[in-house]
Amino acid sequence: MSEGQKFQLGTIGALSLSVVSSVSIVICNKALISTLGFTFATTLTSWHLLVTFCSLHVALWMKMFEHKPFDPRAVMGFGILNGISIGLLNLSLGFNSVGFYQMTKLAIIPCTVLLETLFFRKKFSRKIQFSLTILLLGVGIATVTDLQLNMLGSVLSLLAVVTTCVAQIMTNTIQKKFKVSSTQLLYQSCPYQAITLFVTGPFLDGLLTNQNVFAFKYTSQVVFFIVLSCLISVSVNFSTFLVIGKTSPVTYQVLGHLKTCLVLAFGYVLLRDPFDWRNILGILVAVIGMVVYSYYCSIETQQKASETSTQLPQMKESEKDPLIAAENGSGVLSDGGGGVQQKTVAPRSRGD
Repeated sequence: MSEGQKFQLGTIGALSLSVVSSVSIVICNKALISTLGFTFATTLTSWHLLVTFCSLHVALWMKMFEHKPFDPRAVMGFGILNGISIGLLNLSLGFNSVGFYQMTKLAIIPCTVLLETLFFRKKFSRKIQFSLTILLLGVGIATVTDLQLNMLGSVLSLLAVVTTCVAQIMTNTIQKKFKVSSTQLLYQSCPYQAITLFVTGPFLDGLLTNQNVFAFKYTSQVVFFIVLSCLISVSVNFSTFLVIGKTSPVTYQVLGHLKTCLVLAFGYVLLRDPFDWRNILGILVAVIGMVVYSYYCSIETQQKASETSTQLPQMKESEKDPLIAAENGSGVLSDGGGGVQQKTVAPRSRGD
């Protein structure tokens, strides 16, 4: 099996794990929050991250992965930013209508595209932009209902979108810049995320629910679902970093909207949630957008791979033959030519 086939197989596995674990935890948390009345989402997320860190620490002790320390300031900033983005998303949901919150989540993709275009010079073809438009239209039809606006909620939503986009872009760039795996990055950033949410969680949850998480009556059923949610979250957190590292922040957001459609479908089938023609139409349009996006992404990936494979032999030949190198303008000043080649190739790796 070639390296390309192994990479594709690993990507498919990461995407599948992300979908299954995310849909599972949504169903579990829905039972915990809606049925059992445990509405402390931010505090629950801090417990998720704490259990994830403990699980990874055990995996490290069993030598299932190698600990690779890198820039501590980058890790701390990344972990705290991730924690802040989660808290802001929860506040956005608390201070806005459900419809406006769904619009906030839809805004993450175009914001990510804009940031990557401005700061990383990443180019998105018209075909990719068209497929993303279809996807967002479908998810909007399926999920957005009312759009009640208020100043505080709008500001919180804007901050949530920006911090989420930056955090997800950093997840991808840090893994490539420092050459760390998703597991290594998650292990080192988890404590900072958990501490940020553990400190702010009870305050935010109290602000949103007017209840105290420490005064809640923890029955055996509530404890069971909390433990189950924390165990599933290990897979959710790991697959999130894995997907973003292997693909891109935009692809991860596309996958997130697929999960939304699956949650709507499972909610209707398993929990008998209200479902009408608008939900069905929106899901169908969104699925079409996802299929088109996947198709164009695979075509562009194959084109880049073929271009890279044809360029490498030419570069090697020019390095061997000084006459050819001189004709290409890279043999007269070898230091300058090499530097120019590196600068022109580097942005392509960022865009992959």
